[in-house]
Parts: sequence; structure tokens; C-alpha cells
Amino acid sequence: MKKNKSLTLHIWIYLAVFLTIMLAFLWILQVLFFDVYYENRTATLIEKMAIKTKTYYVNNKDSSYYDRLSYDNNACIQIIQNNETIYSSNGTRRGCLYTNDDNTEITNSYILDFINSNTFRRTYKIVNPALNNNTMVSAIKLDDQTYGFINVSLEPTDPAIGIIREELIIISTCVLVSSFILAYFISKRIVAPILKINNRAKKMAEGDLDTPFEVNANITEIKELSDTLNHTKEELSKINETRRDLLANVSHDLKTPLTMIKAYAETARDLNKNNPEKREENLNIIIEETERLNLLVNDILELSKNETNMNTLIKEKFNLTEEIETIIHRFDYLSEQEGYEFIFKNKKDVIINADKNKINQVIYNLIINAINYTGKDKKIIINIEEIKKHKNKIRISIKDTGKGIDKEEIKKIWDKYYKNEKHHQRNKIGTGLGLSIVKNILIKHKYNYGVESTKGKGTKFYFDVNI
Repeated sequence: MKKNKSLTLHIWIYLAVFLTIMLAFLWILQVLFFDVYYENRTATLIEKMAIKTKTYYVNNKDSSYYDRLSYDNNACIQIIQNNETIYSSNGTRRGCLYTNDDNTEITNSYILDFINSNTFRRTYKIVNPALNNNTMVSAIKLDDQTYGFINVSLEPTDPAIGIIREELIIISTCVLVSSFILAYFISKRIVAPILKINNRAKKMAEGDLDTPFEVNANITEIKELSDTLNHTKEELSKINETRRDLLANVSHDLKTPLTMIKAYAETARDLNKNNPEKREENLNIIIEETERLNLLVNDILELSKNETNMNTLIKEKFNLTEEIETIIHRFDYLSEQEGYEFIFKNKKDVIINADKNKINQVIYNLIINAINYTGKDKKIIINIEEIKKHKNKIRISIKDTGKGIDKEEIKKIWDKYYKNEKHHQRNKIGTGLGLSIVKNILIKHKYNYGVESTKGKGTKFYFDVNI
């Protein structure tokens, strides 16, 4: 089983390994490729010197120019005319090829080769017999009888090279040690705010939703993580509050019909068993409360299915106008018995493709909501409106004439069992879960929906459907 390592250790290892690799790469370049680089640079250098030597000769420059050129570039220049040396810097530079008698045959080999080659310029790489070191020679033809030879040692013999390499060892050691220390402190600085966030997240997991995620970090990702967790904490607080309200409200709505069912059942059994008329009245109340209890359970199940995506859409084409009229007729008893007025404007036929049962449920729930909150005139206005900006869409709206909703409360009304008043009141019709069910159904259909409310004038709920 792979053992987990802390983030501090991971960052420290990665930084340390990276710096170690960089130093190793530097040393590989220094040790393995330095000679190759030095040789290529030397070849370029003596080619340029050969051209300058030609220029000095053509312009009849004196020997001081050759001396300066030789000295500045730590090279050796030899000019031969009619098989005689007319200029030589041999002996003044370290690593030069010498033309003494002992080495005449070896030295003359490249000179004679170039003279006999009848070429303008040629480069040789030979071993200096005097110092037994590799030397590069650039030969150039100055005129028909005159030739220039510039040679440079291919082995860096300057003491400064040795000093540089010694310094490189010291610097590499210091950089390696300091990089390990720096990597440790960088990792600690990065990890410290993450550890604070982690500790507070553990407290949040244990139920502490009061402690904020405040981390003083200049790292964008950590700041965003802190903000995200603060938002999550706020949402969890809302969920907890909603859960408490839901339990309290559901318990209230369950307890009330159960209490009434028990009370009227006992009354029918004990007090009205010999009074058929009273007994029937008691039984009717028991039936109504049982239906209300059944409605509450069904709404809770429906909401649960919608929120867990277990309830899929079954789309079909149907006449939305006819369905709205049918739903309105279901409330005729309220018009007859309690004086409610249902006004359906613009009854033009509208054909849509959607889940018929669920859209009916949306309209039914919105009408129930309007019934519960409309004003003293008991008017509910249902309308089909055209949307000017979108010709292929229409808006269904249900409006009441009640006291309206405060702006800060509008976003919360879609929550389960949310009430404008803090204390839960039993609805005249329905269970209090209607708007949550509406929201879930409309989201599944990908329909735009919303609410408009004016204090003292009422509230209008709406949703847009494609036609």
C-alpha cells in the first residue's frame, strides 16, 4: 500500500529535485561539452583572425598590428613568403607551434600541404610536438608567394579556467544547500494556509458552521478555495435552517390532520354513534383530513423524486389552453362556496411539446399558491402573454391581489416550506411544498421562470414555454 506524504514534503522534494537537476545539467555542460564548445569557438576565432591578417597584409600594415592581433586573441601568427618566415609571434604566446630545427619536418608538413594545395584558406587540427597539446591552425593565402598561418591551442591552459571551475564547485555546493533550505521554507509558506483551511474544514464537517474561512494568503488559488468554502458554509447553514423548518412544518402538517382524525373518530364513536347526521359529518371531516394527509405525503415524494432526478420527462404535444381551463374548473367549488373569482385572459389556443402531467402540476400548484395569498377580493388572474423579444415563446402567468412580497424575500420563496412569516401557518389548500415542486419541474424542462411582486398590489408568478 502506497504511503501518503504531506504536501510540505512533496513541494520540498519537487523543488529540491528540480534544482539538483539544473545543477547537474550545468555540470554536464561544463565537463562534457566545454571542450567541444571551446573548439567550435576557437575555429570561429581563428577564421576571423585569418581574414584580419589578410586585410593587414593587403594594406601594408607593420608588424605591430600582427602583434596586437596575436596578443588580444592569445594566438600565434606566422607569415611565410618565398619559403621564408617574414613575421612570427611564436614564443610570445603560450601554446604556439614552434618552428625550431627539431620540429621542422613535422611543422613543415601542414605548411607544405597548404602551399601545394593551391587553395585560399584551410584549417588543420594537429598535435603540438613541443607541448603535446591539440592545436588548431588556420592557413590563408595572402598573395601568390605569401601565406599566413594562425594557430591557437585547443586546450584551455589559462589559470583563470581552473579558478572558474573551482568557483563553480563552491557555488554549486552553496546553491544546492541553500536551495534545499529555500525549498523547505517555500513549501511551509504555501502549506500553512492550506493546513488552516483543512482544520477549519474539519470543524465544518463536525457541524461548526460559524467559524469563517479567513486565510491571509497572497496565493490566488488558496484565496479562491477559502471563498468557495465560505460560500459552501453559508449554503450549508441555509440547508440546515431549511431542514429544521421543513421538519417543524411537516411535523405540524402531519400532526394536525392526525389529531383531527383521532378527535373526530372518537367523537363519532363515543358521542354521535346514535346520531347519523352528526356521525356522517364527523366521518366527512375524517375523510377530508385523510386526503390532506395523503396530499402532503405525495408532495414530499414528488419533491424527492424531482430533486434526485428519478422522475424523467415524458414529452408530448398538447393544447396548453385547454389544460389550463380544465384545471381552473377543478376550483369551481371555491367560486360557488367562498366567492373566489378565477379570471382567464387571452384564451387563444397554444400547442406545446412538454410533459403534460408535470406542466399541469405546475399550473395547479401556482393557482393554489395564489388562492392562499390573494387579497380580500379573492381574485386570481391567469394569463397567456406573448413575449415580444422571442416570437417562439409565450409566457404563462398566475397573479394574486395579495399584500405582495418584499424584494429580499423573493429569492427565498422557491425554497421548501419557506414562509414570509417566521411562524408557519397552515395553508388553506396544499402543503407548502408547491413552489419547490414547480421550480424543479421548470428546471427539468429548461424553462425560464420567475416572480414579480408589488407591495400592496399582489404577486405574479410566471414561466416561459416554447411553442
